[in-house]
Amino acid sequence: MLKLFALALTLVAAAAHADSNLHTDLPLSYLEQTQGDARNQPLVIFLHGFGSDEEDLFGIKDALPSTWTYLSARAPTPVDPHGYRWFTKTTGERDYNGETADLQRSAALIEDFVRKATVKYHTQSDRVFLVGFSQGAIMSYEVGLRKPELLRGIAALSGSVLPVLKAELKPDDALGRLAIFIGHGTLDQALPYASATRANEVLVGLGLKPQFHTYEGMNHTISEAEVQDLKAWLESNLK
Repeated sequence: MLKLFALALTLVAAAAHADSNLHTDLPLSYLEQTQGDARNQPLVIFLHGFGSDEEDLFGIKDALPSTWTYLSARAPTPVDPHGYRWFTKTTGERDYNGETADLQRSAALIEDFVRKATVKYHTQSDRVFLVGFSQGAIMSYEVGLRKPELLRGIAALSGSVLPVLKAELKPDDALGRLAIFIGHGTLDQALPYASATRANEVLVGLGLKPQFHTYEGMNHTISEAEVQDLKAWLESNLK
């Protein structure tokens, strides 16, 4: 299980209300931090990795602007002994890949979640971001590259573009507005650093301009430096 938070952050308590209760009124269960009646605030949606849950990435919000709205979604399928997953890994494949039916089901749930959250929190699609780690990063690519109209950008932390997605991608004018952040450690033991360089090549080939960040000596986790780079990227794409 990839319980990730080896974050070396000194987190500052946010002024906004962070609700510790699990919400179930949207297509995926989720945690929420919002200003309440805030309108047209940026909406950041976190997607956790395999065997983890909605609590893992939620702490990143404390390093980001407190006036924004943050949701952290739980993947739909339980993993023994605890935790959740977005999809099942395809067995016997040389490259990390996922079962198509699983990917499609989870992508449909995330898409519906994004649409309904955008309405619920009174924002616009050009102010919505997916931030995913590992399997969550893979799902961010899966949703963002297939449905770019739903989002302003995606941040793929220690992820990859799966072969099943790569084979179906084609240049599309609708992709032009999608901002992409790639962050990956050079010592990642779960999804090798080459996963990030290959993803970058795929995206550049589609005419996109990802912001690529390499973290020397980092394994399959998230560092304070990466969170600060993520913060700067998010803010730069809201101007």
